[in-house]
Parts: sequence; structure tokens; C-alpha cells
Amino acid sequence: MRPPPAVQTWAGRLPFFYGWVVVAVAFLSMAVGVNSRTAFSLLFPAMLSEFGWERGATAAAFSIGFTIYTLGSPVLGLLMDRLGPRWVLPLGAVCMSVGMALTTQIQAIWHLYLTQGILVIGGSMALSYTSHALFLPHWFVRLRGLAIGIAFAGVGAGSMLLFPWLQHLVSHTGWRTACWTLGGLLLVTLVPLNLCLQRRHPEDVGLLPDGDRAPHDPTQPHAPPSNVVDPAWVAIDWTLARALKTARFWWVLVAFFCALFAWYAVQVHQTKYLLDIGFSAEVAAYALGFVGLTGVVGQIALGHLSDRIGREWVWSISCLGYVACYGLLLAMQRYPEPWLLYLMVSAQGGLGYALASVFGAIPAELFQGRHYGAIFGCLGLGSGAGAALGPWLTGLLYDYTGRYALAFWLALGLSLVSLVAVWLAAPRKVRAVAGRVARAGRGGRHG
Repeated sequence: MRPPPAVQTWAGRLPFFYGWVVVAVAFLSMAVGVNSRTAFSLLFPAMLSEFGWERGATAAAFSIGFTIYTLGSPVLGLLMDRLGPRWVLPLGAVCMSVGMALTTQIQAIWHLYLTQGILVIGGSMALSYTSHALFLPHWFVRLRGLAIGIAFAGVGAGSMLLFPWLQHLVSHTGWRTACWTLGGLLLVTLVPLNLCLQRRHPEDVGLLPDGDRAPHDPTQPHAPPSNVVDPAWVAIDWTLARALKTARFWWVLVAFFCALFAWYAVQVHQTKYLLDIGFSAEVAAYALGFVGLTGVVGQIALGHLSDRIGREWVWSISCLGYVACYGLLLAMQRYPEPWLLYLMVSAQGGLGYALASVFGAIPAELFQGRHYGAIFGCLGLGSGAGAALGPWLTGLLYDYTGRYALAFWLALGLSLVSLVAVWLAAPRKVRAVAGRVARAGRGGRHG
């Protein structure tokens, strides 16, 4: 489909900058969309106080929504292949906005499951890491890691700005006002921006990845060096059925499952663990916020580094960040020192959260093609399963043992499994990152 003339003209005048417009819109979509889902934790206490529901039954709304989120990943991939982000992302924003508005009218627990669970949390999959990873890798090759890292850093930046403001609204004007505000914010910002500016491929607006001009352009007589390492693999028209028959698909699935298990296990249980070992509620809350702050820096810096040294190396650094995080948590059981807490937070946010910056790049460099959405959507089942199982199994092991030690050792071990799995998937053997291509080019010129 030919892009609208106005968009095509603007994109043609600013070929390099249009890709960064896509990243900026993605940054804002992540900041508002993902954090609107997480805002359930701010509404939760006020709802309990008003309705008197049991904690488990009320919190089940989040579990129901995340189940919808996980099971819907393959469908999301198919929709992105057919419709593109221009329609999928606004649809998600509308769904979440309607859910927020209807939440203000709830009277029974099943109303909460429908509004916050299915519409808000389930609908957030269209504005999530998975959704953006389905199209952002197409816009950049040489700066793919940096671009995705910046876009995904929107979650951390948004949490630092939105949550204090929303908590103020909940405390002073009530949780219903907070819901109306979030619903309006989703509707007036994310719907028009994504509808007008977001596209799945740069070719949709007459551009090439990285803002490059077409090879026949007289101002660029030589095409940039190819980053393809395995031409035979790249030449395959990858469908989901073909991808499922490869070992690489399953190694990526293992890497995603294990990494997301470790990510969400500590994210959910960290605050309670810190309280258990003697830290104050204020310190525990600040620690969780500081994880998000360091995560912004880590995602951008290590995402950029992945463009220079390779995706496997940065994935490994991030996995080792979680190894250090869990090791420090275990050490703090005996030595609950503030300096160990600072190291743990830095390892978790500054290193571990950088997984997000290469989360979309790794499968894109293996299975890029017309059916990439369906393939990545199925990989999303693995990551979603890890994210769902991690917190639940960690809590279950605590209930059986009375301690977090066994669960933390399990997450630490799975982090190492994830590290090994991504090297076995070996995206570097299919497509090289820009830094490797440049070094190969210099070697060829001087050889």
C-alpha cells in the first residue's frame, strides 16, 4: 500500500530523522501504555479499602490479564503482519482507554476482571515490548540496538514521571479520577501519534533502514556493505512452520523463557524480601524505583554497545547482571548492608534490564521476512510463560521452604542457561552487527 502523500513527502525530506520519529513515538507509547498496565498496583490498595474484596481475588485481575497477554502473542504477530503498527497500536490504546473508563463503574469482582484484566492489561500487549519488537528492528540495521534501547527506555522514564503523579491523584482525588486521567491520556496521545506516524517498514514511506537513500541515488553511488554472514539462511522465506523446525528457534525460546523468569521473579518479590531482611518500606520502595532509573541508562548504553560488539555479548552481560543480582540478594540474607543493596539494584537495572534492547534484535536477525510477526509472536509465548511462571514459582517455593534461597538459586541458574542458549542460537552467524561489518570492511581494504 502506498503511503499517504503528506507522510511520504515529509519522510523524503527528512529520511534519517523519520526513523527516529518512529523511535520517539515508540518511546512515548511504551511510557504511557506499559505503565498504564502497571498502574494497577497503585489502584489496588484503594479498591481493597472501598470494596473489601480479598487480596488474592482482587490481584487475580492482573493474572487474568497477563494470561490473555501471553496467549494473545501469536495473534498479535499475525495482526502486525497484516495491519502493521499504524492500526494495531491505536487499537490497543482504545481498548485500554475503554477499560480504564469502565473501571470507574465497577461494582462486582468480575467487573474488575473484565475491565482491568481483559481490556487494560490484556489490551496492553498491543503497546508492549513484544508489539514494538515486531516492527522497530525493521527501521534500523546499523543502529538497531541503540534505537530499540531508546524506545524501550520509555518504560523506565514513564514510571518515574507517571507513578508519583498518579499516586497523588489516587490520594487526593480518588482512584476513579486516576482511571479517567489515564484513559484520556491513552486516547489523546497514543491514538493520533501512532495512526499518523507509525509504520511497520521504512519502505512504507519510501525509505530504507537507517535513513539510507536508494542505491541508485547519485549522491550515494555505493551501497553500504552487507551484514549478511549466511546467505543461504537469509535467502529462505521464513514461515512459522519452517522456523519451528530449526534448533535456533528453540534456543531463542529457551533464552527468552529463562531470562524473563529471572526478570519478573525478582521484580515481584524484591520489595517483600527487602522488608523481610530488615530494610524499611521507604528504602524498599526507593530501591524498586532506582531499578527503573538505572534501567533507562543500561538499555540505551548496552543497546548501543550491541551494535558494536554483537547481540550475544550484550545478552550475556545482561544475564550476568541477573546472576550478580541474585547472588547479592542471597548475600544480603546474612549481610543486609546498604552498599550491597545499591550493587544489587545497579546489577538488576543497569545490566539486567538491557535484555530489552536486544530482545527484538536477536530474532529479527535470524528470521527477518514477511512472516516475522507470526514467528516472533510464538516466541512471545515463551517469554510470557517465563514472566508468568517466575513470580508464581518463586512464591510457591517460599511457601514450602519458608525462605527465598532456593527460588533465588533457581533464577540464578536459569540466567546462566539463557546466556548459553543465545550463543547456541548464534544470530552473529546469520547477520553481523554494524561494528563487525565495519571491522571486516577495514580488514578487507587493508588485506
